[in-house]
Amino acid sequence: MTGQGKIALVTGSGSGIGRAAALALMNEGYAVVLTGRRKDALEETAKLGAGAPGSAMVHAADLTIPAEVDGLFAAIKANFGRIDVVFNNAGANAPGVLLEDLEFSDWQAVVNVNLTAVFLCTQGAFRMMKAQSPQGGRIINNGSISAQSPRPNSVAYAATKHAVTGVTKAASLDGRKYNIAVGQIDIGNAASNMTAAMLKGVPQANGTLAPEPVMDVQNVANAVVYMASLPPEANVFTMTVMATTMPLVGRG
Repeated sequence: MTGQGKIALVTGSGSGIGRAAALALMNEGYAVVLTGRRKDALEETAKLGAGAPGSAMVHAADLTIPAEVDGLFAAIKANFGRIDVVFNNAGANAPGVLLEDLEFSDWQAVVNVNLTAVFLCTQGAFRMMKAQSPQGGRIINNGSISAQSPRPNSVAYAATKHAVTGVTKAASLDGRKYNIAVGQIDIGNAASNMTAAMLKGVPQANGTLAPEPVMDVQNVANAVVYMASLPPEANVFTMTVMATTMPLVGRG
């Protein structure tokens, strides 16, 4: 087991990719801190992981609020004394409307979750990882395919996911002196509640609606485990995991 004795934080671990990644890490022996806004969903993830070699700690938090992120990392320190892996996974989307019709409140909500929360959790991880002994750790950011290529009518999601790439690059550079490795996983069409509509048809760049293939979310979870399992001297800086025949190459 690659995670025996190691501590991992997974944001947005109450459903979808976050839940799958958290369970996969628990199966590798990690003690996983489950966080997100909905305590009931986090507790359900913990129940699903019962009997795994690893363990789960539930700590509900609104990661867009600095004080709640501070409280999360204080709880991790109090319970475990260190943090080895952070998977910044929590995300949100806005209604698929024309760019000029997007409400400012919807824009701001996506920025808060997809960008500000990633920054706050990265900052919290840096503070803890630089001070612990042995020093260092690993941060993995969920970038999404939209960090590379947008979908129609998705300016808030695409802009924030492109910005996550900027956070990844800056944090990777700034983390070197603390032995903090930072990488990004860009995910395309993993089966979840968010991608259910893809099988029925989603807008394409040419103005049509077309169904898109999806892949089992476990493929993403396995990739996150691999990234987390690397020794300190190695890092997956960027990885794209996608449904093989989804329209990415040539999109637009």
